[in-house]
Amino acid sequence: MSINKNAFLRYQVLDRCFRNTGRKYFWEDLLVECNRALKSFDPNNEGIQRRQLFDDIRFMESEQGWSIPLGRVRHGRKVYYRYEDLSFSISNQPLNDSEAEQIKSALQIFSRFSGTPQFEWVNEMIPMLESKFGLIERKNEVINFESNIDLKGLHFLTPLFNAIINERVLLVKYKDFKSSEPYEITFHPHYLKQYNTRWFAFGLNSHNQASKWNLALDRIKSLSETSLKYKLSEIDWEEYFYDLVGVTRPDGVELREIILRFTPELAPYIITKPIHPSQKHKNDPTGLEVRIKVIPNFELERLILSFAEQVKVISPPDFKERISQRLNSANRLY
Repeated sequence: MSINKNAFLRYQVLDRCFRNTGRKYFWEDLLVECNRALKSFDPNNEGIQRRQLFDDIRFMESEQGWSIPLGRVRHGRKVYYRYEDLSFSISNQPLNDSEAEQIKSALQIFSRFSGTPQFEWVNEMIPMLESKFGLIERKNEVINFESNIDLKGLHFLTPLFNAIINERVLLVKYKDFKSSEPYEITFHPHYLKQYNTRWFAFGLNSHNQASKWNLALDRIKSLSETSLKYKLSEIDWEEYFYDLVGVTRPDGVELREIILRFTPELAPYIITKPIHPSQKHKNDPTGLEVRIKVIPNFELERLILSFAEQVKVISPPDFKERISQRLNSANRLY
């Protein structure tokens, strides 16, 4: 059975509602959520009626759909809907034959852009999707991508993405590494970024009006949608991260030119895999001089320290001293 874009959007909305323990969704509420999403996607969409809603639920419960474990919980004279297994999501289920064919067709279209400027990512995406979705018939795996299967919080990626697309405000229970107990914040999510196999959400923290608040997904304990009015971001996030290595942008720290010198042995690796898009280098038999323009942060320090004795910071002097102090502290451990 082919699934059109409006139906797929409704299924995603219902899936999110069924997983939300922070609210009781009666059929009237489910109808409102579906029509709100359809209207947001297409202002001319007239929405669906009750009959279509129950048809959607029946399809999701069927073997042709996802066989969802949907419970019907009596509340007075009414019934609300919630997954019996709250870890379940249609996004976590294997592809059916119809979905696999649709993805294959999409990949054929994407393949036409392979090699085209600004579409270099297609070369990496196509084999990854073919492998992960099992679209190639092979007995053994032939490709592996860097990932951390033990990383917590990845199941929050889809609801955060949907909240950004559908402009929803979230109530997030969060526990950072410094807090002894989880705490709640009202969060307007605006941007998702992956670094070093971890995912981070950036947005507005309503409690302190911080517009660049950072949440690591593996530190989120729970999240749920609210009915609060969503505030859009005025930040160009691509520009915001361009001057950084990683995701941390320290307050009051300006853009600096960092000069590094790598050993001849390491030079080919740094040339073929630049440490930042601004990288300029000059190579000679004595080593490789690299210049980057970045905002110094913790992630940059860790990256430089990972090269150990094969790199030396030339300038600026204060950053050079910072790396030297950290190396001396490390040396004292031995």
